[in-house]
Amino acid sequence: MTKRRRRKFGAEFKAKVVLEALKERSTVVELARKYELHPTQINTWKKEAVANLAAVFGGGKEDGSP
Repeated sequence: MTKRRRRKFGAEFKAKVVLEALKERSTVVELARKYELHPTQINTWKKEAVANLAAVFGGGKEDGSP
């Protein structure tokens, strides 16, 4: 029996999927079907992106001050 190789996804692909998920024009299930992913994987990437979004704008500051 042959083993299935794990697929590796690049940052650009993840960003594309997460942006579509955040737009909420399609359900996560529809996106999962479209990109041949598990819905849990999309939700995990989405949570990770939202959690790290503040670092993009704040340069690591967490107190909310400019």
